[in-house]
Amino acid sequence: MKRRSRRLVTAAAAALALTVSAAALSDEPGARAAASGPCDIYASGGTPCVAAHSTTRALYGNYNGPLYQLRRTSDSTTRDIGVLSAGGVADAAAQDAFCATSACVISVIYDQSGRGNHLTQAPPGHFPGPAPGGWDNLADAKAAPVTVGGRKAYGVYISPGTGYRNNRTSGVATGDQPEGIYAVVNGQHHNQWCCFDYGNAQTTNTADRPAIMETVYFGSSKQWGYGDGPGPWIMADLEWGLFSGVNAGYNRNPSINHRFVTAIVKGEPNHWAIRGGNAQTGGLSTMFDGPRPSGYHPMRKQGAILLGIGGDNSVTGTGTFYEGALTSGYPSNATEEAVQAGIAAAGYAPSGGTPQQGVQIVGDQSGRCVDVPGTANGTQVQLADCQSADRQRFTRTVDGRLQVHGTKCLDANGQGTANGTQVIIWDCHGGANQQWNVNANGTVTGVQSGLCLDANGGGTAGGTKLILWSCHSGTNQRWSLRG
Repeated sequence: MKRRSRRLVTAAAAALALTVSAAALSDEPGARAAASGPCDIYASGGTPCVAAHSTTRALYGNYNGPLYQLRRTSDSTTRDIGVLSAGGVADAAAQDAFCATSACVISVIYDQSGRGNHLTQAPPGHFPGPAPGGWDNLADAKAAPVTVGGRKAYGVYISPGTGYRNNRTSGVATGDQPEGIYAVVNGQHHNQWCCFDYGNAQTTNTADRPAIMETVYFGSSKQWGYGDGPGPWIMADLEWGLFSGVNAGYNRNPSINHRFVTAIVKGEPNHWAIRGGNAQTGGLSTMFDGPRPSGYHPMRKQGAILLGIGGDNSVTGTGTFYEGALTSGYPSNATEEAVQAGIAAAGYAPSGGTPQQGVQIVGDQSGRCVDVPGTANGTQVQLADCQSADRQRFTRTVDGRLQVHGTKCLDANGQGTANGTQVIIWDCHGGANQQWNVNANGTVTGVQSGLCLDANGGGTAGGTKLILWSCHSGTNQRWSLRG
């Protein structure tokens, strides 16, 4: 590959740094983003964005359009959510008002580049999704609150079975064309399964040959490539494998688990790189920079875009996505470092009301976990030996729901308020029978009934069903939340 002169690279880096610095000096709302969004910086570096997705903020300084579309589950009404000002943060108050009495899903993530590369519900592939017709679930719009520059926003919470895709894109790299991909994700929300991806994928939805993908992957899967420590790692999904470097298995790739992670994968003919860093403090490390793995030169990319799933619609990954983009051309390190400085200046932080994500609910008496033995509405929850499965992982949302399996919520059956009411799962709808208080004394009480989550009959064995019962001092009503 040709190398530019050191003088030109230095000048470009200085110009990009000046753009970010000028943005950081303004106190006007949204001014930092307006001065230089990530895609303005990529364009300044000669590698413009061909797709730009975010539910938290504008990725161009002058962008004043919609970021995403909500769909209310109670009546299927939709609403677009835009920004507070051009180049600024999402209008989370509009979402809160629209979804105040109902659960909502994110039905569209709009492309800010102007090319129309919007992300919508992923169709079935080699692997079917859990929704009717084998389609994937849509993300719960309330499940991933954060703040950006002190203002509330929501990310895209990907639980197993959730996925977005666009197989008919414009301007995205195909074949062996160069490109760059970045994503800002939750570095503490991940699992060891395939595949929490964002980037360039095949249009066929099947894994019929290698080298037809190029995406960012974030997680701790060791089925293909892996790195140092227990993970998670930033890797690339190139199809027929996740790669942490040139080798098909282990490469010297560090575990990275900051609360907010910037993950980068970029590639050009027989050359690619993995980079990443802390999205709150800035700075990037290069995990790998070198030749393509054996059998991956030339690449045969097909130019679809996906989020949260593998190229063949593998739907067992999990993660949270805040923003990301795909570029035309291979971005320089200087350009990426300026983008990262802008991300840090944007000020991602956990929401003051941020619930715990992916927690287990462990019975103090039994030492066993609350377990959901099925995914159908009406499935009664039970005790079971604790394991890492997602059927035992709940998200506490800001409105008091305990969410599992993507869009299912812990539910008092039939809105019951009597002793013995079964505790089941049901489609999230925002009703009071799906709201729970996790109390300082270890009890979990229904907002509607005031009754306690109870291991029936004081049972401790696996398979013991959970019900509502009047609160008392028994240890079969005390629970601990464990991350």
